[in-house]
Amino acid sequence: MFFKQLELSLAVRRAMVVLVPVLSLIACSGDDGNDGATGVAGTPGVDGEAGTDGADGSLMAKGLMRLATVPLGAEVTGLYLTEDGDLFFNAQHPDTSNEMEDADGKLHNKGTIGVLSGVNLHQLPRNPISLPVPESDEEKQLIHSAYGTYQVIAQQDDLFTSAPEGLGAITSADGLYEFASVDMVDFNAYIPTSATTGYLFTNWEYFPGGMSRIELTKNPSTYQWEVGDAEMLDFGAYGTIANCFGSVSPWGTPLTSEEWGNAGNDTEVWNNPAPADSDLRKVRARMPLAKYIDSNVDIDDQATITTFPNTYRYHYIVEITNPTMANPVPVKHYTMGRYEHENAIVMPDQKTVYLSQDNTDGVFFKFVADVAGDLSAGILYAAKLTQDAGSNEPATTGFDIQWIELAHGDNATIEAWIAQYDAIGLDDYVDGKSSYLTDADAIAWANEDPNYPSADMVYADAETAGYEGADVYGGAVTAGAPMDNRIAFLESRRAARAKGATAEWRKFEGIYVNQKRAEEAVSGVDLIPDEVVDEAYVYFAISDIDNGMIDDEGDIQLSSRVQECGGVYRMKLEAGYDVARIEPVLMGATYRSSLDGAARCDVNALSQPDNVIVADDGRIIIGEDGGQTNNTLWMYDPSENN
Repeated sequence: MFFKQLELSLAVRRAMVVLVPVLSLIACSGDDGNDGATGVAGTPGVDGEAGTDGADGSLMAKGLMRLATVPLGAEVTGLYLTEDGDLFFNAQHPDTSNEMEDADGKLHNKGTIGVLSGVNLHQLPRNPISLPVPESDEEKQLIHSAYGTYQVIAQQDDLFTSAPEGLGAITSADGLYEFASVDMVDFNAYIPTSATTGYLFTNWEYFPGGMSRIELTKNPSTYQWEVGDAEMLDFGAYGTIANCFGSVSPWGTPLTSEEWGNAGNDTEVWNNPAPADSDLRKVRARMPLAKYIDSNVDIDDQATITTFPNTYRYHYIVEITNPTMANPVPVKHYTMGRYEHENAIVMPDQKTVYLSQDNTDGVFFKFVADVAGDLSAGILYAAKLTQDAGSNEPATTGFDIQWIELAHGDNATIEAWIAQYDAIGLDDYVDGKSSYLTDADAIAWANEDPNYPSADMVYADAETAGYEGADVYGGAVTAGAPMDNRIAFLESRRAARAKGATAEWRKFEGIYVNQKRAEEAVSGVDLIPDEVVDEAYVYFAISDIDNGMIDDEGDIQLSSRVQECGGVYRMKLEAGYDVARIEPVLMGATYRSSLDGAARCDVNALSQPDNVIVADDGRIIIGEDGGQTNNTLWMYDPSENN
């Protein structure tokens, strides 16, 4: 049967070989016929299955993630990251009406110091999750984090054996008068005493100012921190004022910054017995400071002042020496200048220091110590900026830096100059003149005049420069005396301005560097595992790009696109830990509300960045001091946008 079928198949194939050429010949020799009518469309096929949903697009800049949020009314302050990756941060002045309890039964309605427990920030993934914005009323009243758990370490008014008045209580020098219970917690510094124990130093920002020291022990099994005793530090006979942000020196001492509270750039009104309403804010600290010096003073009656506070004894960087001893010793370093200090950051060479002035029309300063590890003597510099030509967009515009030397000084010499103003009081005030140093004094110093200007004759160069009132005369104490360098250290902004430095910054906030990354980049010593660090940066925040930065005058002339949303800048470290260039890293952005037309800061971008610190892997952590419903603690990876 098989063979018959095979024969039949072969016969058919032979017939096709003959037939196909014939058919092909017929098809090629004739013309093509007309197209036939189009057929009826077929029934549509069944829809295919839906594809997998794509990932949601990010509303935030690449590399930016929301690490934590703080309660209603609070700012994020006190950022400090330990070698072991423990991140301390605070909720400054939260809303007193917050009534929700956290998992430990704590209310977040007073000045709060805390830490992210159970997580090493140095080991976060490179693509971390981002915390959502709090939505419910309950969520908005607490601190939330994307990683770890926020543990409250201590709060305003907590009682301790060595702080019987309560944490944050600011008292007079003799301890007999309590000014206030302060909710303005700011800078944190953790100083270890062993692998699991240490002291946490925290600023209480007020006038007079304060700083606490809390004993801490970390439980390696539970990752929780156990709190021991706490105390408020003794700042001596004159005290301190508005202790803001700070840093820890490479040799392990906290550096706290005196920021606001007295006359700043308007020293001439400090001893005015009847200041104008517009000047009241400039002198608001003098009665509390007089009360601090002598608790018998009636804080509401200036006639009872026994020792009028010398304005030149405030607004410095204060080093807390012997921080782990029974009695830490605060030392004011007059050498780094007097102005509204946000903070100072010392480079790994232990000599170079960069300093920020948190004020309108502020200056960027540098200090270089004579001896490594000793800030008591050195040279103070101020920065002169040159903006990139043809550019005013904040997100892309940078600046070149020229450092202008102001003067060399030491604490002892400067303190002797300061003491010459101790006897000034309300009775010494003369309308239209100044008991203190003036812009006329600064210009005469910059001109290298042999003597200070007269207090009775207009100094022509000051008038030509556009100054008026008390600032065109010499100050009373130095009038006609031989010239010296006191102006550089007692009125540092005036001195810098007279020398041609840029005095246009607005709200120059935290400035910071990662010590290990900086040292590896500059010296070549391998300090960061699994990474070759050949570039390192000093970072700083500007919380409000406004006023002198956008007025179309001077050295800084940016557009008004960002304004109060602020931004973060960086400066590449060069040989000798110098910096010569400022470049933008991350900016907030304003938009117009559709409801009232007011400018707003995007909730998924920066809003008035304040504290900024740098992790070992180069990512930066930024705390907001802004007007968002819940201010944010951000983490940003600059390498994502190089």
